[in-house]
Amino acid sequence: MFTGIVEELGTVAAVEDQGDAIRLTVRAATVLEDAALGDSIAVNGCCLTVAERTADTWTADVMQETLDKTSLRGVQPGDRVNLERAVTAATRLGGHIVQGHVDGVGQVLSRTPSEHWEVVEVSLPPDLARYLVDKGSVTVDGVSLTVVGAGADRFTVSLIPETLARTTLGHRAPGERVNLEVDVIAKHVEKLVRAYTGQEHQ
Repeated sequence: MFTGIVEELGTVAAVEDQGDAIRLTVRAATVLEDAALGDSIAVNGCCLTVAERTADTWTADVMQETLDKTSLRGVQPGDRVNLERAVTAATRLGGHIVQGHVDGVGQVLSRTPSEHWEVVEVSLPPDLARYLVDKGSVTVDGVSLTVVGAGADRFTVSLIPETLARTTLGHRAPGERVNLEVDVIAKHVEKLVRAYTGQEHQ
């Protein structure tokens, strides 16, 4: 589990194509301070497992399922990526509950800069729209954000200077793909309500 508070920007050091998977190596510092084999680290919101590590890099196996459903397909050496270690019992929950399980991929539609922040509009797969509400939470590329406006096929968020400077969202251009994870609590509530009202299998 994660909180959507990015700890550092890592750099993709290598991508080994294995046909139905890739072996992804990321150069980092902060997330490697206590990383051990088998630990979980979120990369742009995708929970990956540390399979190898050196003093300044770590490697994970990314399966076909992940490549098919996230923006990690097409990642190249030199790309910057958002990194966050899994939470511990002593971690501050500064964002919201994030699983690292991407629900869909959207695209940056527009960016509207202001003096102290920037409003970013992102496309949304229609089947995810029901989980977003104004002032609710959404995860974009692993970053916990508050929804400004939720629509049927898009939503907007406001990015403060800290987010612009410390995450990939500071330079995502219109047309670029981003990983989306909706609030897991909303999904659980929906299932419970459907079961209670007899609509679970409709």
